[in-house]
Amino acid sequence: MIDAYEDPGTPDCRGGWRYLWWLVTRQPWRSVAGAAIASVWMVLGAATPYLMSRAIDDGLEPGDLGTLTGWTAVLVGVGAFNAWLGIMRHRTMTRVRMDANFRTVKVVVGHAVRLGAALPRRVGAGEVVTIGVGDVQTISSSLTVVGPGVGAIVAYAVVAVLLLSVSAQLAAVVLLGVPVIVVLVGPLMGRLQGVESEYRERQGVLTARIGDLAGGLRVLNGLGGKGLFADAFRRDSGRLREQGYRVGAVTSWMQALGVGLPTLFLAVVTWLAARLAAQGDITVGELVAVYGYVAVLVVPVAFFIECGYQLGRGVVAARRVVRLLRLEPETDDGRCAAPAEPAVLHDPESGVRVAPGRLTALAGARPADSAAVLDRLGRYAPSAATWGGTRLDEIPLPQVRARILVADHEADLFAGSLRELVGGRREPDEQALWDAVHASAADDIVQGLPDGLDSAIDAQARNLSGGQRQRVRLVRALLAAPEVLLAVEPTSALDAHTEAAVAARLRHARTGRTTVLTTTSPLVLDHADTVHYLADGKVTATGTHRQLLAEQAGYRALVARNADPDTDTDTDTDAEEVVA
Repeated sequence: MIDAYEDPGTPDCRGGWRYLWWLVTRQPWRSVAGAAIASVWMVLGAATPYLMSRAIDDGLEPGDLGTLTGWTAVLVGVGAFNAWLGIMRHRTMTRVRMDANFRTVKVVVGHAVRLGAALPRRVGAGEVVTIGVGDVQTISSSLTVVGPGVGAIVAYAVVAVLLLSVSAQLAAVVLLGVPVIVVLVGPLMGRLQGVESEYRERQGVLTARIGDLAGGLRVLNGLGGKGLFADAFRRDSGRLREQGYRVGAVTSWMQALGVGLPTLFLAVVTWLAARLAAQGDITVGELVAVYGYVAVLVVPVAFFIECGYQLGRGVVAARRVVRLLRLEPETDDGRCAAPAEPAVLHDPESGVRVAPGRLTALAGARPADSAAVLDRLGRYAPSAATWGGTRLDEIPLPQVRARILVADHEADLFAGSLRELVGGRREPDEQALWDAVHASAADDIVQGLPDGLDSAIDAQARNLSGGQRQRVRLVRALLAAPEVLLAVEPTSALDAHTEAAVAARLRHARTGRTTVLTTTSPLVLDHADTVHYLADGKVTATGTHRQLLAEQAGYRALVARNADPDTDTDTDTDAEEVVA
């Protein structure tokens, strides 16, 4: 079975069936062993009625105690061996399923890492969660066809041959069962794939909405929109429930066939065998054997139905995984080297021009417009943005990422110690770490934690307040010490005192390096060298904060509105006064 460090291989992304076959071929010997063991296990189950018929005809009916004892011993031996085979079959198939499960997880996680920051822009969070929680398990379960599926086919053929030795009429009835199964189950499999696909799509959308609601519950409550979104979620969940009922309806028919068809076989063949025995065409032992053969057929026929059901669901899940794996990472076809020295960043779409070595602020009535400018300047969105006169998309991506950092105010925070969280892959210098903590006004956070920098932080820093999380993100960005730092609303969740301290310290910490902030806070804007006032995503005016206050009525209204403390609905209320 694949271990934590083994290369999972290159998946076949040409379709759902191709991906499932790739999972099988990645463990060929285990798959062959599972099929072989399951085949022998089922065949020996089918052989039991034959041994019973020999014991009756050769030992019981003539009264030969020795022969009866011999056949009884063979029956016990075969039963014990088959029990051991059943254990080995289960173990082998468990390994097959677990390998497929872990291999798919590694493939999906690895591709998500390669997509990097492009992932949330290409696929919804709910889609990824649904794949990780449900689809991976469904895919691994569908590989049941490798063992019991193959074994069911072999056992079915063996029973048909055994019945042929008793009666061609009985064998014909059993052999006709396979086409009947195909005719009845085939349309249901197609129907299942359709309703299952729609169900998974709705489930992914609803999962993403749950995450959005949980993350924005405080804001929604403050705006009075919690009830509105709750009603929308209730309607969507109701639709998902109805879709689930449709999936259940198809599933119930397939499971009913799994029970009903073997019962029908048992009734028809037993009736025919009884007539043949009454006419003297077969012996009593053969009658018992026929009944046993048909009773044994319950297992392979049930497996036929189960494999069809699991394959139908597995293909749907595999198609979703393949769709994710087909997403291409950001292309790195850069042909021009990055500027050797700090250079001007320019976004033609908005007109923003960022001079090197200065603190620049973007103030706009719509925060999304300002954030979009940083996405373009950080090469996270297609654009004609330039760096030192060279288009960013013509510069090799590693060079851009090494020197330009976009710090989002909602960036993910991973579980671990605070030191690991802000240090990332590097072991941070102790003095640089404390300098970044001080510049972010996060000293009180470290002092308030039981083990300081070595304190455990939950995933997404759920054990910290909103303002504390924002300052921790700023510590991480400052500690990276990029040549160009593009920060989205770095102080939006802070109280006025803490925000003033961060603004002053940030300017000092980034002296001589390029820093761009999006904000409408006058406390931050007053420390900027240059402020670009954006309206509808375009630069309307440029100057210092005080110049724009005096000359631009729109800017003055924007900043004055932000300065009103009554409009601040998401501040770090537990922060103490911080002195710069």
